[in-house]
Amino acid sequence: MGVFGDLVGQERAVAVLERAVAAAREVVDGGRGAGMTHAWLFTGPPGAGREDAARAFAAALLCPDGGCGHCDNCHQVFIGSHPDLEHVRPEGLSYGVRQARELILRAAGAPTQGRWRVMLFEGGERLTEGAANALLKAIEEPPPRTVWLLCAPSADDLLVTIRSRCRVVTLVIPSTRAVADVLAEREGVPPAMASFAARAAQGDLVRARQLALDEGVRQRREAVLAIPASLTGVAECIAAAERLVKTAEEEAAAATATLNEAETAELRKLYGEGSTGKGLGRGLVRGGAGALKELEDRQKSRATRIKRDTLDAALLELAGFYRDVLAMQLGAGVELANDDHRYDLDRLARASTPEETLLRIEAIMRCRERLEANVNPQMAVEAMTLALRSPRQSLALV
Repeated sequence: MGVFGDLVGQERAVAVLERAVAAAREVVDGGRGAGMTHAWLFTGPPGAGREDAARAFAAALLCPDGGCGHCDNCHQVFIGSHPDLEHVRPEGLSYGVRQARELILRAAGAPTQGRWRVMLFEGGERLTEGAANALLKAIEEPPPRTVWLLCAPSADDLLVTIRSRCRVVTLVIPSTRAVADVLAEREGVPPAMASFAARAAQGDLVRARQLALDEGVRQRREAVLAIPASLTGVAECIAAAERLVKTAEEEAAAATATLNEAETAELRKLYGEGSTGKGLGRGLVRGGAGALKELEDRQKSRATRIKRDTLDAALLELAGFYRDVLAMQLGAGVELANDDHRYDLDRLARASTPEETLLRIEAIMRCRERLEANVNPQMAVEAMTLALRSPRQSLALV
């Protein structure tokens, strides 16, 4: 099957990448290698598998057999331990200039195994303008055997000067049937559950896998989809917003608590806490307090990012619900992502107009924009839930 076998529904992109891998082998052997370039940009909507495609391409470049999927090189790429792969996952709200400059220095090294030095950067949309400008020169003129693989939802999320120097690989959302088949065949999920998860995830394989295998994820989805019916008054709107924000905060705290503790303990140990000997045993050595403060800032930024991502996922669930309502109102013959909530969809479709549904979807999108602009989450979500209850009144206030 090889490393590209897990890219569901991406036949066109896989064909491009396989030709590039063949060209890359020509370059290694001293040939011209037409079709291989030094910088790639993987784009596509959430769930399309941008990072999976980039990682598979990295494995194929570093594998002597072009991505067999079972050799040590392929295995090391997928577990993140290959010496010639630098895999960057921005954890905070943004990726700054200093981090970019440190990355450039690491990218300048020669490959240890004589093939390629691969720089895989997820979350290209989180690059600050300064960081993007710092990376520009390195991406424009990398060392002979260095390849940059950038990932972002859209090419427009990066500076035009960067995207103009990259070959763009655009991924698509796989079909519900394709995702369901993967869950059933590779994960052993019962067909009915696989079909439900694939439909509810709207083609997002990662989300579908979570829905199929984790009861807690299904319960959180049910809580989100219960919101439209609960917005009967102002108090209920505020309460719903509070639940959404509180759930996001709890998930962020749970996801970071253990990691934060381990990172802090490791840093304190690094700066001498608990050590013995001359000049030690009195707390952190010089510079330790500053390093600890910097670590705390990074941890807060990471927690904020997880909180935002959790909230955003809930908002997308709501947007999908109202999209189904609109489809029913317009009589569109499309698959309903939330067909298991058909009664609620039908009731809301009969009780409102398509114009009101569009206003509700716009309110959700506006809330997402406000959260990204660092508006207080409680205020942003409260404004959204009030707009979902009375969309025409909220339009007059915008």
